[in-house]
Amino acid sequence: MVGFESSFVETSPSKEKKPFLGYDVPQGVDIRGRYDPEFAGILTKDAMQFVADLQREFRGHVKYAMECRKDAKVRYNGGALPGFDPATKYVREGEWACAPPPPAVADRRVEITGPVERKMIINALNSGAKVFMADFEDALSPSWENLVRGHVNLKDAVNGTISFNDKARNRVYKLNDRNVAKLFVRPRGWHLPDSHVFIDGEPVTGCLLDFGLYFFHNWSAFRRNQGEGFGPFFYLPKMEHSREAKIWDSVFQRAEKMAGIVNGSIRATVLIETLPAVFQMDEILYELRNHSAGLNCGRWDYIFSYIKTFQAHPDRLLPDRVQVGMTQHFMRSYSGLLIRTCHRRGVHAMGGMAAQIPIRDDPKANEAALDLVRKDKLREVKAGHDGTWAAHPGLIPAIMEVFTDNMRNKANQIHSMKREEAASITEADLLQIPRGVRTMEGLRLNTRVGIQYTAAWLMGTGSVPLYNLMEDAATAEISRVQNWQWLKYGAELDGDGLGVRVSRELFGRVVEEEMGRIEREVGKEKFKKGMYVEACKIFTRQCISPTLDDFLTLDAYNHIVIHHPIGSSKL
Repeated sequence: MVGFESSFVETSPSKEKKPFLGYDVPQGVDIRGRYDPEFAGILTKDAMQFVADLQREFRGHVKYAMECRKDAKVRYNGGALPGFDPATKYVREGEWACAPPPPAVADRRVEITGPVERKMIINALNSGAKVFMADFEDALSPSWENLVRGHVNLKDAVNGTISFNDKARNRVYKLNDRNVAKLFVRPRGWHLPDSHVFIDGEPVTGCLLDFGLYFFHNWSAFRRNQGEGFGPFFYLPKMEHSREAKIWDSVFQRAEKMAGIVNGSIRATVLIETLPAVFQMDEILYELRNHSAGLNCGRWDYIFSYIKTFQAHPDRLLPDRVQVGMTQHFMRSYSGLLIRTCHRRGVHAMGGMAAQIPIRDDPKANEAALDLVRKDKLREVKAGHDGTWAAHPGLIPAIMEVFTDNMRNKANQIHSMKREEAASITEADLLQIPRGVRTMEGLRLNTRVGIQYTAAWLMGTGSVPLYNLMEDAATAEISRVQNWQWLKYGAELDGDGLGVRVSRELFGRVVEEEMGRIEREVGKEKFKKGMYVEACKIFTRQCISPTLDDFLTLDAYNHIVIHHPIGSSKL
C-alpha cells in the first residue's frame, strides 16, 4: 500500500498533475476501502483521528478481554460450567442503582430493529415504534459500501433531512413531522475486526469504528433533535463478562470528554445474549451504572451461545431449534432474573424479538402468526418486561396494543414489577437442559436456513425474510452450531421414531437435497446469480469441522472484504 502525503500525485513528468482522489487521513491510518466523495464526508481527518485515538487507547484492553474469552472456553471445554463469580458477590448483593432513564426514552414499550439502509431507517423511524435500533451488527453484512453508506444515512436521519426516492414504486420516502421513533445504534461486537481500515498496521476494532464515526458526527445534533439533552443512545452486543462492559464505559467517558458533555450523557442497553453474561448481569450494570439504559433478552443469540458454551458436553444436546422457546425452564429463568436485576437497579428490562413478518397472500395464516406474537408479548409484559422488539412494522400495532392494555398509562414497569421471587433462581435453573425432540425436519430446516442466509450475507444483505420469519445472523448461527453439535456426537433424531443418527453421510445427503429445494424455491435464474454454491461450501465446512468456529461471520467475512489500490494511507 502506497502512502500518499500529498493531495496530488504526478503520473509522469510530461503530464499535468491530476487530483488524487483519496481520503485525507491522520498519521498511522490506512483506509483500504473504495474512495467515494460522499464517504469522504464521513471519513474526515478529524473523525478518523478520533477513531484512531479510541483504537490506540483501548486495543490492549480489548485483546486482553478476548484472551479471557479463550481461557473461559478452555475451562468449559474441560467440563466446567459457567456460574456466578464469588469474587463479585458484593456487587450482586450491594445496594446501588444505575442513573435513572432519560425522559426521552422512559417509554420503550415497542422497539423495531433493522439494518442501516436508507429506506429501512425512514420506515422504521416512521413505524409507530417508540425506538428504532439501527444495526451495524447481526442485521448487516459489513461490506465497505454497507458500513459507510450506513453512516451517511444515520447522519441524515439525525439531522432530520433523510429521504429516499424509490423509482421502482415512484414514491419518495421522508420522515414524519411528529411521532418519530428514538434512535439507538448497535455497533458490532468486540470480537469483529474491520479489515477495510488499518490503524498502526492492524485492522481496527469494528465496534470502535462504528461507534467512533457515529458519535463524532452526530452527538450534538442527536442531543438537540432526539435525546432532549441526553445521548446518543446505543445497544451493545455479544458481551460475555463485565470487563467488556467496563471497556465500553471507558470509551463512553473518553467520547464525552472529547465532546465536552457531562459524564452519563451517553446511554446504552446491553444485550444479554451469551450464556456467561447471564451470570454477570449485576456486574455489567454496575460497570455501566452512569451510562446504562438497561438490559435486553437477546434470546436467539442466547440459544446459540448455550450450544457453543457446551460444545464439549455431549449430555447437553438441544432439541429442534423451533422447540427452544421462552417457555423452556432455562429461558424463563433467564428472562425472570434479567427483569428482577434491571428493576432492582432502576433500569429497563427489554424483551426479545418477534421475528414474524406479515403473510400477505394468506390472511388465515397471517392471523395465526399474529396470534402467536400476541401471546408471546402478553407473556413478556405480564412477566415484567418494559418493552419488546419487533422485526417488521406490520407487527407494531398488535404488540403496542398488548403492552398498552397491560401497562396502561405507565411509561414502564421499573418500579411496579420487582419480581423479587426471581432472587431464588439458581445456576441450575439457568443451565437446565431444554426438553424436546430432534427430527429430520429440524436438520433440514437448519441446513436450508443456514445456506440461504449465508448466501444473502455474501451478496450484501444481513436481514433476510425466510419462511415468514426475518432471519439475521443469530438464527443462522443457531442452525450452524446445532448441526455441528448433532454431527459431532451422532445425535439420534428421536422425534421421528426411526432411531436414525446424524452422520456425515446423512448430512451430505440432506445438503444435496436441500440445495435442490432451494433452487426450486428461488428459481434457477436467481440461484445461478446468487452465491448459493459458495454459501453451501462455507456453511457445510463449518458444520463438519472437527472444532467449532466461534462465529459464522468471521469465516465468511473474508469473502466480502475488497481492498482498493487507492484508498488513503499515512503510515
